[in-house]
Amino acid sequence: MNEITHSPVFGVLLSLIAYEIGIYINRKIKLSIFNPLLIAIVIVIVLLTKLDINYESFNAGGQFISFFLYPATVALALPMYKRFALFQENALPILTSVLCSNICGMTFVILGSKFLGISDVLIRSLIPKSITTPIGIAVSQQLEGIQSVTVAAIILTGIIGSILSPILYKFFKMDDKIAFGIAIGASSHAIGTAKAMELGEIEGAMSSLTMAVSGITTVFLAPVIWNVFVVFFH
Repeated sequence: MNEITHSPVFGVLLSLIAYEIGIYINRKIKLSIFNPLLIAIVIVIVLLTKLDINYESFNAGGQFISFFLYPATVALALPMYKRFALFQENALPILTSVLCSNICGMTFVILGSKFLGISDVLIRSLIPKSITTPIGIAVSQQLEGIQSVTVAAIILTGIIGSILSPILYKFFKMDDKIAFGIAIGASSHAIGTAKAMELGEIEGAMSSLTMAVSGITTVFLAPVIWNVFVVFFH
């Protein structure tokens, strides 16, 4: 048994099978709360706990999947290239929305966390919660945060966004597909973008564009906002 669980193949297969189960359940139940990624995470945690398999053994294979996060992020340039005309037409609302979302989101995280008495290292880990995972990890490292906390926050943010976005879409009776796509991309990164693509081509394209722009701007804004907070509030 140990030979199997310590093999890199084990982590890869477990991750893929758990995610496929998540997709199957999501298609059958068709409720946003049954997000495939969330289901896969629960399955992996339960199996590792019940079978008493340590994380290092699982991650021997899991890290191979994690590696593809980086080229996948670089691949975000492709939808930007394909939809560059759409980006040019909507450059001002995209950039304005991204800047407002990033500044307000990071400021709220810092002030809200401080109010709740959360330590500085955890606050720095939560700041990049609304961008895609590889960029979020890089920002967390830059801010000297805890990368595992950052990843958990990013996943949770994306799942909540994918669940709430269709509800908010109907509640506010939004008929502007471009605005809705921008809102999802700026707040819920790749997981939200996947939901946006289900809702329509325009929503998906705008969400994908906004997600890429949001990641880039956060790299520059996060250290500035944190340093401003340190100067004025410490």
